[in-house]
Amino acid sequence: MKQKSTFLLLLLAFFAVSSLAQNNTLQPGNAVTEKFSPERLQRIDKLVQQYIDSGWVKGANAFIARNGKIVYYKAFGMADAEKNIPMKTDAIFRIASQTKAITSVAIMMLFEEGKFLLDDPISKYIPSFAHPKVLAEFNPKDTTYTTIAARREITIRDLLTHTSGIDYAQIGSDKMKAIYAKAGIYAAFVSEKIFLADAINKLGALPLVRQPGEGFTYSLSVDVLGYLVEKVSGKSLDQFFKERIFEPLGMNDTYFYLPQSKYSRLVAVYTPDKQQRLVKWSSETFQGVSADYPMVKGTYYSGGGGLSSTIKDYATFLQMLLNNGEYNGHRLLARHTVEMMTTNQIGDLFVDGVNKFGLGFEVTTKAGQAKLGESEGSFSWGGFYGTIYWADPKEKLDCLFFVQQFPYPHGDLNNKFIAMVYAALDN
Repeated sequence: MKQKSTFLLLLLAFFAVSSLAQNNTLQPGNAVTEKFSPERLQRIDKLVQQYIDSGWVKGANAFIARNGKIVYYKAFGMADAEKNIPMKTDAIFRIASQTKAITSVAIMMLFEEGKFLLDDPISKYIPSFAHPKVLAEFNPKDTTYTTIAARREITIRDLLTHTSGIDYAQIGSDKMKAIYAKAGIYAAFVSEKIFLADAINKLGALPLVRQPGEGFTYSLSVDVLGYLVEKVSGKSLDQFFKERIFEPLGMNDTYFYLPQSKYSRLVAVYTPDKQQRLVKWSSETFQGVSADYPMVKGTYYSGGGGLSSTIKDYATFLQMLLNNGEYNGHRLLARHTVEMMTTNQIGDLFVDGVNKFGLGFEVTTKAGQAKLGESEGSFSWGGFYGTIYWADPKEKLDCLFFVQQFPYPHGDLNNKFIAMVYAALDN
């Protein structure tokens, strides 16, 4: 009798744990049950289709979940208009700078394991960053420059918050773009057989654009953090992501370089021509950037922008954070760590004059909430090719909107999507 009772207790415990795990995973939901107006959600359909019919975008994917229940998950238009391939919800997009949040999570996982402290100097782990210098004078004619000594070392926290003083290759200031180009430093979208270690060690010897901690400068900082993951974990960034993040979360369509079997699901990238008609990306679109980089056997694992993924995979990653670090029975981060990541870490500085920055995310302030409606405390970012995401802990929202276009002159569609999500909330 005692053995039977023990068996029943174990069985009940198993079902309780299984139920709990399922409750924090993304599941199909009902818009009305999750307090959305179905009629107002349909406004999104009409708006996106209007942009497609106007020739302003070729295709898009949109995703909304509340309380872990998926209430909106749709594909619009074409993934490749020239090949007549319609957009599908499992289409793979180049998510570019959305890679940064995943690298930041990897860093915080290692922080939890006691591998380093956030205020450690990065030179403790990557010696090329010792004794940093700041750009003083720059000669654009021959890219020569002078420097002054930095007032202090760059810390891991500086890198997580883009206050390191590092700039961005290819999209940063003109003077630093020239310096980085001469040194062979790339932004992220790399097809060549180069390695992260080589690039970051070269970067460490180059000047900073400003003093560490002085201001917010969007930068290659997270690529440096990607190399830090490799240094302290003993794994390539690709391997660490796969084993520690993607496999536990079931992100089976997220890669630095796609397997050949998934090439057909990668959407085409478009760019406006001189007549503002959308044409496919070519070698002339953006100097030094090939849109084909996900389809090569590459070796450069850019923690700042190298990944491609589906909208559902990335929604899963966001849901883990909304669940305070846990998903489907796998805990990646502690609750307090997620709180640190989504709290203002830049003091009196600003990202855009309104919002703050945490450890890997823009964080909406009370003033920022007044712009489009995201609740104060929402965390977000996006990618070079037009993808955006945000998570709203107050409203329990997990939202993404993906297009694949650069430049994106009609990027107001992203902001309209954000506003229309909140306009569709019924409670």
